[in-house]
Amino acid sequence: MLRPLAAEKWDYGSAAHLLNRAGFGGPPGEIEALVALGPEQAVDRLVNYEEIPDLTPAPEWAKPDPERARQLAGAQRLSVEERQKLQREEQQRQRERLAELRGWWLQRMARGARPLQEKMVLFWHGHFATSFEKVRDATLMWRQNETFRRRATGNWLELLIETAKDPAMLIWLDQAQSRKERPNENFAREVMELFTLGEGEFTEEDVAQGARALTGWTFDRAGQRFVNRPTWHDTGHKVIFGKEGNFDGEDFLELIVARPAAGRFITRKLWRFFAGTEPSEELAAALASLFRRSGNEFKPLLRAIFRSEEFYSPRVRRNQVKSPVQWLIGSVRMLERELPPPEVCAAMLRSMGQDLFAPPNVKGWEEGVGWITTNTLMARYNQAAVLVYGEPDGVAGRAPAAQTARGAGAKRKGGAGQPGGAAATSPEAPGARPAAGGVEVKRILSDAQRSSKEELIGALEQRLLQARLKPEHRRVLREYLDSQGALDEAGILNAIRLVMSTPEYQVA
Repeated sequence: MLRPLAAEKWDYGSAAHLLNRAGFGGPPGEIEALVALGPEQAVDRLVNYEEIPDLTPAPEWAKPDPERARQLAGAQRLSVEERQKLQREEQQRQRERLAELRGWWLQRMARGARPLQEKMVLFWHGHFATSFEKVRDATLMWRQNETFRRRATGNWLELLIETAKDPAMLIWLDQAQSRKERPNENFAREVMELFTLGEGEFTEEDVAQGARALTGWTFDRAGQRFVNRPTWHDTGHKVIFGKEGNFDGEDFLELIVARPAAGRFITRKLWRFFAGTEPSEELAAALASLFRRSGNEFKPLLRAIFRSEEFYSPRVRRNQVKSPVQWLIGSVRMLERELPPPEVCAAMLRSMGQDLFAPPNVKGWEEGVGWITTNTLMARYNQAAVLVYGEPDGVAGRAPAAQTARGAGAKRKGGAGQPGGAAATSPEAPGARPAAGGVEVKRILSDAQRSSKEELIGALEQRLLQARLKPEHRRVLREYLDSQGALDEAGILNAIRLVMSTPEYQVA
């Protein structure tokens, strides 16, 4: 298990697979650069991202604002009308900041120099699944996002402790109000069931005793920082996992991480996230063993995963349905175009089923084929048009009716809930040239690739799929191009959009 991939097996397809899974994909030039490095150096370049400077500034408002906190705290002294006005202003402010925060993070994914770090932040965001809908403070959501970034590939226990003390998490799972008189069991339960151990690995008594250990963990709203209030803490004797002691919150989390199930749980989930498959029992045991030997550090585990033969096996490659974020960020990177404006991106992701900073529940998003429904598949077809042709009519996430009709035709061929068939319909371009923000054909395709239909198809396969289209889709695409006569920019844009609406494009 976990034997390194042989150097002679390293090629364009392998490098593209690594960049797709350990990052968000990229254009041919970035893939070729990884090919030239060889497998070991290519993996090190992604995993050792701390060696690459990160100069991205935080949003201007991403800092504690004691004056605002005092103003909100004193709202009860205002008249009803004044209080309602203050609340509306605050809600509007937070909505604007959340929109900016989403755009800020998407830009880091699309243009940052540390793709694996941002991919891990996305993983932890789905794993710890905290929502703005309850937290209602963009600064706290940014702070949690930064915690995931700072601890992305570090130590499991350190990440777990810092996340448990994170103000957004304290609000999200009701820990901030937990006192010895009334221990709240929400976080104690979810930290074991969803974050570390899984079902069947703890008892109800472990939940109750763990909740007692966590009492007193809250936060200072004005300073927006964690606070441990000793007078709120239950100092009594506790029994957790059969062990006795006067445990506090950190002791409880340390007891959890020490259990064998904790290593198996998180390493399995990481394998599924990056490999898109369930590991065999033998592989799961090897992953957990390596994780333990590495002191519960994630970086050695990730390096071993990305170097392993199992990770590059036919069972793993090109079998993972792209999440909406992976689809959007990978698309703009492969098309070498800018991200649409934040409000457009938010509408696109929402239509495809993934609203950043607003996961559907404490379990996070359903991965894999769960991303594909009739509605979300239609949205992918329509959003492909937005990226290729430009934002339609300046309206966030809305595709022209002709494009919607094409998506419907694709759905009929592929079947409801199946990502397929779009290449069987002929598109109608919204115009002879791309709208503002569309793909610049001359930037991504050479003169030779734009002058020959076979060259064009091959170039689009290499850039967008890193593999060949299925024969029937390739045939239909060629028939469409032949029906258009000589190649022009509109026809090429349509061809790009058709490839993005095939089953092959929905997976990485």
